Amino acid sequence: MEIRTLRYFLAVAREENMTRAAETLHVTQPTLSKSLKSLEDELGKKLFTRHSFSIKLTDEGILLRNRAEDLVSMADRIEQEFISLDDITGGDLYFGLAESFQIRYLAQSIHSFKQTYPDLRYHITSGDTEQVMEKLDKGLLDFVVLAESADAGTYESVVFPEADLWGLVIPEDDPLAKKKAIHVDDLIGLPLFCSEQSWENDIPKWAGDKMSDLHLEGSFRLAYNASIFTKEHLGYLLTFDRLIDTSPESGLVFRPLMPCLETKLYLVWKRYQTFSPIAERFLKQIQSTFTAI
Repeated sequence: MEIRTLRYFLAVAREENMTRAAETLHVTQPTLSKSLKSLEDELGKKLFTRHSFSIKLTDEGILLRNRAEDLVSMADRIEQEFISLDDITGGDLYFGLAESFQIRYLAQSIHSFKQTYPDLRYHITSGDTEQVMEKLDKGLLDFVVLAESADAGTYESVVFPEADLWGLVIPEDDPLAKKKAIHVDDLIGLPLFCSEQSWENDIPKWAGDKMSDLHLEGSFRLAYNASIFTKEHLGYLLTFDRLIDTSPESGLVFRPLMPCLETKLYLVWKRYQTFSPIAERFLKQIQSTFTAI
């Protein structure tokens, strides 16, 4: 199985049309068809269902697409790393990020780093712990930012300078908006929005034995989307402070949880990871910067 063949396969999966895929790849249609037929023969599975004007993936084709995307991304990354071995002005960095106002510290570090390495290119993936850790373990990311500590036996980390404060985002015309802080009894019986990860790990630490009295109306991986539902009075959003616009014109307010609930943020990488030169330099800088702060 060749990387080139996987690129052909991904192009056809993306275009859902053999002719268009051949044009984007700058190969003839017979060459493309022959390569895909050889791939199906090699795997012993039918990857496409061919219709009059389109091509659809089979279940086996969907599985291969998911694996092929990772393999092709890894091949591209290896190529870029070797190209940049002698490049002292730049290279590529790959991050997987949780949502937090503290991402500004990472952005500031990247901005400072680019002053020394102007040809730096950085690639950002956002997601929850499960999503970004999978990519880190596969070698597709250099660093991830997590709102929880990672296994010290497998990963190393540096903690961000501050902690994120938990609270409730509320429509400004809701009676709860008149409160200065939110207690667990205030939330009993209300429709709540939260990330699934935080509902399972963070909120139980705060709610204690009353956790079973709380109702998760819906889970969101992106706090912004949840804030839209909150603004439409579908529920109340449990999230970090400074993630959502709660300015006077936003129609929303933020009230901290009481007792106070805070979460630390961590920059994480694999223990014994072999970094590209640019990633190694960046790590040294951010360790120094965070320690100084």
